[in-house]
Amino acid sequence: MGQLLSKILYSHDGGKTLFIQCPGCQHLHPIAVDPSAHPAGQSWTWNGSHDKPTFNPSLLCNDHYPSKRCHSFIRDGQIQFLDDCYHELAGKTVPLAPIPDWWLDPEEEE
Repeated sequence: MGQLLSKILYSHDGGKTLFIQCPGCQHLHPIAVDPSAHPAGQSWTWNGSHDKPTFNPSLLCNDHYPSKRCHSFIRDGQIQFLDDCYHELAGKTVPLAPIPDWWLDPEEEE
């Protein structure tokens, strides 16, 4: 089970993985904040903020598939898309998008 931490941040597996809704890909991206949650033992640092999260290092999704690559920095609740993204937000910085309602369990509360 997961937990909605804020309108833009969802927690899963006891807080070891956090999810953001990518406004470029229109998909949820997982961010392992505990190395045990990632198959390769990787993890990202998190500033602990539910409303203005910052994660380090950058988040690279689909790195082996350039036609679907999404690469960004997430800082203070903003997502800065790098130029190697496949979508129209490449090179732009925008606020994180809300977690979609379809992702949430109806019994979960904010």
